[in-house]
Amino acid sequence: METTGVTALAVWFGVLASVASAGCGASSQERRYDGMLVDIRRAEQRPPQGDGGELFAGATTLDRAALVEAVLTRNPNVEAARQAWRAALAEYPQATSIEDPMLSYGVAPLSLSGDVPFGQRVELSQKLPWPGKRRLAGEAALAEAEAARGELEAVRLELALMASNMYDDLYVAARAIEINEQHVELLKQFKKAAEAQYVAGKASQQDPLQAEVELAHLEHDRILLEAERDVVVAQLNGLLRREPGAPLPPPPAQETAADLPAAESRSLAEQALSARPEVQVQSARLRGARAEIDAARRESYPDVELMGSYDSMWDMPEHRWMVGIGINIPLQRGRRRAAVDKAEAMSARARSEDRKLRDQIRVEVERAALRAREGAHIVRVVEERLLPAARDQVAAARAGFVAGKNEFVALIAAENNLRQVELELHHARADLSRRRASLDRALGRIPGLSDGGVK
Repeated sequence: METTGVTALAVWFGVLASVASAGCGASSQERRYDGMLVDIRRAEQRPPQGDGGELFAGATTLDRAALVEAVLTRNPNVEAARQAWRAALAEYPQATSIEDPMLSYGVAPLSLSGDVPFGQRVELSQKLPWPGKRRLAGEAALAEAEAARGELEAVRLELALMASNMYDDLYVAARAIEINEQHVELLKQFKKAAEAQYVAGKASQQDPLQAEVELAHLEHDRILLEAERDVVVAQLNGLLRREPGAPLPPPPAQETAADLPAAESRSLAEQALSARPEVQVQSARLRGARAEIDAARRESYPDVELMGSYDSMWDMPEHRWMVGIGINIPLQRGRRRAAVDKAEAMSARARSEDRKLRDQIRVEVERAALRAREGAHIVRVVEERLLPAARDQVAAARAGFVAGKNEFVALIAAENNLRQVELELHHARADLSRRRASLDRALGRIPGLSDGGVK
């Protein structure tokens, strides 16, 4: 009888194990889970080696795409977001696992001495959730992991936009220093011309002195511009995890302008809605919210507990082996209804946030596209009208001064105006680049790595 009881108990828990593992085979959830595990490993970053001094070694100019790629590779914010994704994904096996079985053992203390038989009791039990509860818990966990993956992509987009904008700041600082040097040479020429005119009695002593004052102002501006450039370099090195004072190659004198978006606003908005990671995050959370509602409703169904025991204190051997089943009785209906209400409210909130996000993206894309077109127009006006006029003004003022037809102050004013227009041109080019980067970000594309236009 003892052997028969052992066999019966083994069969009972064999059935228990089969029930517990039912549905744990290959499923769409597990395929999604395995796919994300592969993606996480692919996205893994190797720890940056050294201090980053080897970056851009031998480069004569700083390439925007190379800078953005280096930031996305070395910046710790990307790896932090990846680890958050990894942590969220680790919730899936926890959510879909059943509880560990419970083994209990007891003895009859008074049977330890005397002539009575030794009394002992062994019980093994296993709790099993109602069918579907683990699947819904797994769906909610996977949805949160998918949201974390979208947040990783959003971090990459923001870092790329930041790096691209800092590149433009460095471009402006470098061009401003270059313009400053050019105008120092120009003013030196003007000063020599003023001195020659003074010696010839055609100008006053004030004119060479005025040129010297302007040269002093340019020297002061150069110090400020170099400090501004060094600040931008330090900020870029911070993104790259390098020493703040580590040198960077200068940006090129002028980059090839990318095409402006030619698609209609509706088409651009649709592209953004399909590509933006924030939309993917919100969609995942909507799926998770729906799973939470179903899971809250399933809480009204009882869980099952399977039990098997051996009790040596029964006189009849047939009664010593016991198998049984237990269920919890879900009497607290109010608590469970409240849980469903909460899940439904959170789902409604997620739907509202999704609609809000989509509206914001449409506005953001429209605004970014308009500003990019506006920036391109400003660059054309400065290049094609303001800059040629300012150069002609300097040439006319210089010729007039040499001919004695206008004062030296008119030449200085023309030089100041030309310098401002040249600076304005480079500021306009950098601003156009920033606006294109903002458009790329609005469309869900990595700024600095895309072609800048939508064909």
